[in-house]
Amino acid sequence: MMEIKLLNKHLINGFLTVIEPLARLLVGLDVHPHMVTFAGLLFSLLAALYFIQGAFLYAGIMIILAGICDVLDGRLARETNKISKFGALFDSTIDRYSEVLIFLGLVTYFLHQHSYMVLLIILAIAGSFMVSYTRARAEGLGIECKIGIMQRPERLTFLAAGAILGSIPGTRNFFLVLSLWLIAIFANITVVQRIIYIKKRLEET
Repeated sequence: MMEIKLLNKHLINGFLTVIEPLARLLVGLDVHPHMVTFAGLLFSLLAALYFIQGAFLYAGIMIILAGICDVLDGRLARETNKISKFGALFDSTIDRYSEVLIFLGLVTYFLHQHSYMVLLIILAIAGSFMVSYTRARAEGLGIECKIGIMQRPERLTFLAAGAILGSIPGTRNFFLVLSLWLIAIFANITVVQRIIYIKKRLEET
């Protein structure tokens, strides 16, 4: 099944290269993956608070830091031999709460400005959660399902970029609103992609 990727492979590799020294430091200090997961939750909370205040630049930076934690906790679990089924469940659960916090911050900011934005954010939340749900259901059926055009890394990247660009004076929230539209549309397209993929896999068995 041919996939369209919104994040360039070179961009991803560049990002991993940048955070490599931090990853090695944390591994060397034997930091528990759960601590990094909680740090990601804290950064997401700070992003939400900054969104509420309209401080988009700082919100975007916090989302980037949360994304770094999202990458590092899994790596720490692998390299410190702390991989467990509970750890995977814990990480996924905290990730969902982290996303909810960010979207709640956005809802609060837009609540008294543009009512349609609340509906847009709800659609983005629904798509984001259904992407995770379809993967979980697939794994329950014995199928690995990591395909899709708008997965968590893409969602965090778009939110961070939209927030940082949205902090530019005179843009009038254009980039932030655009990023939310893209997430709302492509996250739900990803759900359809996964449903079709799972159906084909089930038919093959």
